[in-house]
Amino acid sequence: MTISPAAMRLEVWGARGSIPAAPDDPSAFGARTACVSIEALDRMLVFDAGTGAIALGNRLMAEGRREFDLFLSHAHYDHVMGLAYFAPLYDPACSIRIHAGHMQDGKDCRELLADLLRPPFHPVGLEKFKARIDYVTFRPGDELVPAPGIRMRTHELCHPNGAVGYRVEAGGRTIVYATDHEHVPGRRDAALEDFVRGADVLVFDTTFTDAEMPRYEGYGHSSNEEGVRLCRRAGVERLVLFHHSHKHADAELARIEADTQSIFPGAISARPGLRIDLGMKADRD
Repeated sequence: MTISPAAMRLEVWGARGSIPAAPDDPSAFGARTACVSIEALDRMLVFDAGTGAIALGNRLMAEGRREFDLFLSHAHYDHVMGLAYFAPLYDPACSIRIHAGHMQDGKDCRELLADLLRPPFHPVGLEKFKARIDYVTFRPGDELVPAPGIRMRTHELCHPNGAVGYRVEAGGRTIVYATDHEHVPGRRDAALEDFVRGADVLVFDTTFTDAEMPRYEGYGHSSNEEGVRLCRRAGVERLVLFHHSHKHADAELARIEADTQSIFPGAISARPGLRIDLGMKADRD
């Protein structure tokens, strides 16, 4: 069996939740909100458009990347507030598919974003975008095929107003992006376990710790300990702690990371610049 160069590359551009702020300035874990890229078989896939998307957009333009997909987990501000400042949207040479599956009030993907980017909340709307944009609306549970050789499954998460998790499979590797999900303490989620089962990497909502969960019931977020339980039950070896609370200072996040690693060595805390390369799995002869 031989291992060839990366089938998938995960990179974190923003890892905070709620607001682009951190108690430490600067913070080792960053203040940018949710944005993760996955390069799968040379296709660029972008997950969420928080403020982290601004730096990613600038990188894509500098590298001459003009065709990719953007997948929204949901439309809360921290996951879309970078959209209007995502440079590729204003380049007529770019071709972008924007996917959303958490619809509210019957709106489709385009209507949802048009409602977000409008006066008096924002001075310009979608009409200013110059890229060729395909707005894709789907339902959680649908399968998506962003490019040949890439399979993507979707799953409904437990979050106010809805949210969607994504499972990306390519080159024999699997990455799951599942943020903004609230688990029920003491109860297993068999459907989510099946969704993440056997993944190489799970990017998971760890906004709180188990000790904090009772104070934030109904907020729609989970814990680092639940991430570990989920990985153990589903056979996932690598856990990326994600969607850090804007209230957690670096010392607290470092402690959470160390505590998690002490019981699950495959855990790492997300921060801008974190990159994980997964080599392509070749079949045995």
